[in-house]
Order: sequence, then C-alpha cells, then structure tokens
Amino acid sequence: MKNIKLLGLPLLLLVFITSCSSVSVLSDYDQKADFNGYKSYAFYKTGIDKAQISDLDKKRILRAIETEMSTRGFVKSENPDLLVSIFTKEQERVDVYNNNYGWGGAWGWGYNPWAWGPGFGWGGTSVSASTQGSLYIDLIDNKTNELVWQGKGVGTLSNTSNIAKKEERIKEFVSQILEQYPPNAVAMK
Repeated sequence: MKNIKLLGLPLLLLVFITSCSSVSVLSDYDQKADFNGYKSYAFYKTGIDKAQISDLDKKRILRAIETEMSTRGFVKSENPDLLVSIFTKEQERVDVYNNNYGWGGAWGWGYNPWAWGPGFGWGGTSVSASTQGSLYIDLIDNKTNELVWQGKGVGTLSNTSNIAKKEERIKEFVSQILEQYPPNAVAMK
C-alpha cells in the first residue's frame, strides 16, 4: 500500500504538469471551401497589425506559422491562395483552493486523531493567478476574401524573461492549432 502511495504522487505531479502546459485547440471551417486547391499563402498585414501583442511576439508567431505552413507543403507567394491573419486575447485567471484537512468531531463522520471538535484542523485557502491566452489563426481565401478556416488555441501563458521558453511556448501553440488543418485530414484520423 505504501508503494502505491509513493508511485501515485509522481504520477499525480506528472498529470498536473502536463495539464498546465497543454493547449486546448478548436477549429472551424467553411464546408464549401476546397482545401485541396490551396497551395500558397501570404500574411494579411492589416489583420496582423491589429493584434494586440508586442511586435516581438508577433514576429515569433509569424515565424512559427511559416515553419508549420512549410512543413504542410505551402509556399509563401506574392499572389497567394490564402491570406493568414492572427489575433489574440488574454484573460487573467484566478483559482481559489480551499484545503480543509483534519476536520473532525461533530462535523462529519469517522474518527480523526489529529482534530477535536468542529472546526479544528489544518489547511486553509490558497489562491493562484495566471494569464490565459488565446491565439486565433485565420485563413482567408484570397479570391473571395472570405474566412475559410479558423483555429484557436487556449492555454496558460507564463510571464517569463526566458526568451527560449517563450519562443517554445509560441511554437507549441501554433503547432497544435495548425494540426487541425486541413479539416478533411483531421476528420480522417
């Protein structure tokens, strides 16, 4: 039994760490669009300029998009099939945890050797705050000027001065969002 408890703690920690680092991804698309016809892209400067993030983070996002589009066989073009735009949202998230361990006596059933009577025990309330960010990647048909695909990634952002970690997190967001494109390939999985 003691071995199970010792194995459970690292497993719980691993689940907690991976859940904190994951990106929740959604996508939507125009069912009438012919995604097989799209072979080239360019960035939609007007839309990108409106994104409310630093210019350095915009550059990081655009480089990550270039890498992902290239791995999917797309080429950058002056006369593209698709225009790529981004926008972002961020929201402060506050979590409150009430950790009441050891309540005993008249407030519950069972025996607790560390507490006597109602309301005695240890624990307390802890509060944690984090920033939850959303990155939207829009793909717009250049001929019709209509949105044909949108991917959204939501995850926790860490305000870090470590540029390498920030760059890696941005790549993770973009990669997981664009895994959903093209929609026909996602439906086949």
